[in-house]
Amino acid sequence: MLPSMLKMKCPNCRKGHMFTNKSIFPLGKLLDMPERCPVCGQKMELEVGFYYGTGYVSYALSVGLFFFNLIWYWGLIGLSYKDNSIFYYLITSVTIVLLLQPWLMRISRVLYLYMFVKYGKGNTMKSEE
Repeated sequence: MLPSMLKMKCPNCRKGHMFTNKSIFPLGKLLDMPERCPVCGQKMELEVGFYYGTGYVSYALSVGLFFFNLIWYWGLIGLSYKDNSIFYYLITSVTIVLLLQPWLMRISRVLYLYMFVKYGKGNTMKSEE
């Protein structure tokens, strides 16, 4: 499951791509998704406004990234209120989060959809007989 999440594949079949562009560029088309999975027919937007909840997932990932940066920065360089190291940490963390924001937005959609669609039990189209 983890490799298909990182490759941003459909949660139902884990084969179809969730986004129309495999790259995050151009940024204007960053979150463009097909209506259904091209392989299994799984709906990508389960209901109207479904992806508003991804804001919470993106926020949690950003906060987690801040704490991860705090741990490695404190271990490598150290933090002290007596010098400017706390400001260097904040500048480094904000820069990292801003640079990773397009990827965080995409992965938050993937994680949110994976929470609600189970493997092989999603809402697929019936094949015409």
